[in-house]
Amino acid sequence: MKAFLAVASLALGLSLSVPHPVLAQGPEDDRRQIEGIVETFRSAIINKDRTSFLKLFLREDVTWVGVITDGSIERNYASRKDPKEPRPPKYFAGSPRKFIENIAKAAGPRAETFENVRIDSDGDVAQVWFDYVFLADDRQQNWGKESWQMVRTDGGWKIAAVVWSMEDNPALAPPRK
Repeated sequence: MKAFLAVASLALGLSLSVPHPVLAQGPEDDRRQIEGIVETFRSAIINKDRTSFLKLFLREDVTWVGVITDGSIERNYASRKDPKEPRPPKYFAGSPRKFIENIAKAAGPRAETFENVRIDSDGDVAQVWFDYVFLADDRQQNWGKESWQMVRTDGGWKIAAVVWSMEDNPALAPPRK
């Protein structure tokens, strides 16, 4: 019956929504492609490669939010000279472009390491979750958990959102007043 309706709709020039198999590549291929994106993200930071980095994202205005740990907020607030200054915000937003531009402008080396990478996907959307350490001038600047939401597009997997927690390195905090 479905075949008849499909043929009839083609003959009449109608658009009929008939379920059809989607050519999926399979979970192992998805995993390899997503692991490749993680590696490209990492190497683009090291190489300060704006073009490769920005190609990883669905759009330039994806969600890009860092959440600062309470301990980091307390250390930063305690180091302020004027106690009447407002507390630093708990979170901040940015964009992939701002992130890679800051890295590219930095005089010294920048890198991000990834451990315990977990990927969960149904073939169309994926969640990537890992522990990270961000290095500036070969020193641990901050660390935490990072999460990416990804979507599979006609052009391959793209990052649609990046959210992470951030613990600042206390050794790099300004001295208390």
